Amino acid sequence: MRILFITHSFNSLTQRMWCELRARGHDVSIEFDIIDSVTEEAVEFWKPDLILAPYLRRAIPESVWSKHVCLVVHPGIVGDRGPSALDWAILEGESEWGVTVLQANAEMDAGDIWAWRTFPLRQASKASIYRNEVTEAALAGVLEALENFEAYKQGSWKPLPLEQAPQHVTKMGQLRPLMKQEDRRIDWQKDSSALILRKLNAADGFPGVRGELLGVPCNLYDAHIEPLPIEGAPGQVVAKREHALLLKTTDGAIWVGHAKRTDKEDTLKLPSTVALAAECADIANWQHDAAGCDEIRYEESTVTNEEGALVKVGYLHFDFYNGAMSTRQCKQLLHAVEAARQQPTQVLVLMGGRDFWSNGIHLNLIEASGSAADESWENINAIDDVCKAIIETTDKLVISAMRGNAGAGGAYLALTADEVWSREVVILNPHYKNMGNLYGSEYWTYLLPRRMGPDGRRIMQNRLPITAREALDMGLIDKVMAGDAQTFAQAVVAQAEALAKQPDLQARIANKAEQRAADEAKKPLASYREAELANMRRNFFGFDPSYHVARFHFTRKTLHSWTPRHLALHRQDAPERAA
Repeated sequence: MRILFITHSFNSLTQRMWCELRARGHDVSIEFDIIDSVTEEAVEFWKPDLILAPYLRRAIPESVWSKHVCLVVHPGIVGDRGPSALDWAILEGESEWGVTVLQANAEMDAGDIWAWRTFPLRQASKASIYRNEVTEAALAGVLEALENFEAYKQGSWKPLPLEQAPQHVTKMGQLRPLMKQEDRRIDWQKDSSALILRKLNAADGFPGVRGELLGVPCNLYDAHIEPLPIEGAPGQVVAKREHALLLKTTDGAIWVGHAKRTDKEDTLKLPSTVALAAECADIANWQHDAAGCDEIRYEESTVTNEEGALVKVGYLHFDFYNGAMSTRQCKQLLHAVEAARQQPTQVLVLMGGRDFWSNGIHLNLIEASGSAADESWENINAIDDVCKAIIETTDKLVISAMRGNAGAGGAYLALTADEVWSREVVILNPHYKNMGNLYGSEYWTYLLPRRMGPDGRRIMQNRLPITAREALDMGLIDKVMAGDAQTFAQAVVAQAEALAKQPDLQARIANKAEQRAADEAKKPLASYREAELANMRRNFFGFDPSYHVARFHFTRKTLHSWTPRHLALHRQDAPERAA
């Protein structure tokens, strides 16, 4: 089919749906929802069989939905209506939630139902649930809706009117208003840790919970409960640990990892200890392990190989908020990699984070620094150091196990391993150009040809996402596995242990060391890095401000004023009319 996406942005759900529909042979063009006239023009240019809205923040105009079938993906169970569906579900502690694909009409979220899916609602942030359960349910629902559309055109199927829905579902949703800050407000003198966590989870990503830290008004994000008993007054900041601040509650304590100050103009979401660096200078450092707050951790498993010898497998987890890696975090990860290299393991598995493998350098901290160019330079060198350490690990096999999406330098960090295993649902963006035509580093000029041959560099010209299956087909990664994040993690452990038992393991490690030595003799790693950083220096310090402009708008979530031409295929076909 010829399908037009109308969407607020090219977010994770939209990217996944775009990739999956194109893989099934559909022609998909995208228009960002800016104003009605732009939407009407996109419909005129593309002449779609069907219009799909995977992510909207306002209604489709009547001039469009009255003439075309427009299907809207709503992140709520059947009958749920309103702009804060997932927020309310998390705040109210629902045990099950879902996604409904419905037809746009004159009343928001009240159109006929084309498909729906439900899922258990785990305790997690809204952003995490959206990237995982909501995205999977939405894709399944849309694929069913597309099948129904074919039958609908033939007159053999009709969508379900909302008023008939109670006959078909076990639980019916309701119309609920936009969740306001008053609904999210934390009462530190009354609210339990569990309730505070739900409030923060329901606002994580956007818009955050309006509150106060150390007397400074802030929006709060990124929460984790601390199980150890804590003394202090409810609402008091009692400790700090790396990026997070610990606040006493009525029945315990909770970590707040990120904050956005609201006492100043043009502030960004930052690690809490950075956003309030001066205010928390005298707060005591936490001296214990912090539940859910440790970004980097290492563990091992032991198996017996066929010869009866014990073999160890190491697992290095690094779960950074939104996958962004600051200079500090890169240095800490380098230290962890170097420590893992010293362990008597045969296989080292780089687990990344649950929601993101990595997204490369930390653009928000770069933007907030005194000199964005200097901090960009420090950050790219710090992540390059991590990549170098992994590439030069020649006494064990290294596996990258991607549970979540990866982008830009984070994608190439994964490629430093000997093998890359991925969940089937992972989306990769192995390119830099959308961030102001960045050249990129992380040794990509060495890693891409190693995996894809001399034509591997062509992937850097592609500004579009690819699925794990596509990455596998093109040789970018080595293995794809089905299942949710937990199932994948279990499969990774099982397969890594099986790898450690193989009788040819030592031969593989020896071959790897020989190949690395041959590569180094042919062209040193330092030469690749030097050439990449020469281009990056021009991006950071040169006359072209494209990177700095793009980063400025990215970190401030500036609304789109037009749709990029590589997404809006309908405007490529009619450029003279698009002007």
